[in-house]
Amino acid sequence: MDGRRLAALAVSMIVLVGCRGAAAPSAAAGPVLADIGAGLQGPPGLAATVYAQGLPKVSAFAWDAQGALWMASADYTDAGRDGVYVTTELGASPKRVIANLHTPLGLAWYRSELYVSSKGGVAAYSGFDGTSFSRARTVVSLPAGLGEVNGIALAPDGRFWLGISAPSDHAAGTSEYSAAVVSFLPDGTDLRVEASGIRAPVGLAFYPGTSDLFVTMNQRDDLGEQTPGDWLAMVQAGDKWGFPDCYGQGGSVCSGVPSPTADLDRHAAVSGVAIVTGELGSTIGTAGVVAEWALGKVLRVSLEKVGSSYVGTVQPFLTGLKNPVPVAVGPDGALFVGDWTSGIVYRVAPAVSSEA
Repeated sequence: MDGRRLAALAVSMIVLVGCRGAAAPSAAAGPVLADIGAGLQGPPGLAATVYAQGLPKVSAFAWDAQGALWMASADYTDAGRDGVYVTTELGASPKRVIANLHTPLGLAWYRSELYVSSKGGVAAYSGFDGTSFSRARTVVSLPAGLGEVNGIALAPDGRFWLGISAPSDHAAGTSEYSAAVVSFLPDGTDLRVEASGIRAPVGLAFYPGTSDLFVTMNQRDDLGEQTPGDWLAMVQAGDKWGFPDCYGQGGSVCSGVPSPTADLDRHAAVSGVAIVTGELGSTIGTAGVVAEWALGKVLRVSLEKVGSSYVGTVQPFLTGLKNPVPVAVGPDGALFVGDWTSGIVYRVAPAVSSEA
């Protein structure tokens, strides 16, 4: 979710699906959603529980080697009131361990360090004693004039990938890092632009066991009924997505621009993404799971590999939320969903697993 999109959003539904190089998108209605617990509606066969609550403005998830859930909070005011919290078990109250952050939107554990992406760059924290970290270092320092510094993901080759928004709806800014997906080594060296021309690359997730990176993209939000839908897309090194000239409107100005895997709702403020495989994937099918902040729902995008691309189909997945932001698959294979407004973290798993 891009911070400039937190104002009231007009809602109009378009569910069109395409793939890289695809000529025509497709869509499917999906299963009828039913009560799955904890006030949520989802596909039959799933069970939802409240894992944690009381976390203000939850914006990102990560798990450490011991299985503890780490969560960022971001109120998008850039007033330095944000932080990072941890909870170690079901029902435990989140405990704040890092304070005074500015819009942290990405978390990732690497070895014994917690990487946090927030306004201005990426920092790494180490030496956690159960209460606080003893050390913090700047990994990447970014120039002023960028939009939000968004989600972060660790690639199989050991590089971190990071999404950075443009500073406005219609301008890319002057920095090469604006409206781009960048990558860098864990020590912060070799920072480079991997893909450019993306107005707001928000959530990032690698397909398990591959280097295929999926990114949620916020489109322009200042065009009324002409606003295109937000996207889920596979992003590759060297991609040029065309913003600000091309923003999903089609035509000659978008010639040669990659196509998204899924065309999502307009004005959706699409945010987190997770790739579901394993036991949960056997229940709902291998898919990308995407949160739409403004519409209070989570979508399922099937992912079928065709050559070097993916063909997707969009279906409704979870409703009953207020404003979901982070979605992630936990170490137990369950899907975790954070509701930014209610401060609730939900755990969604196959019903048989919940009863075992």
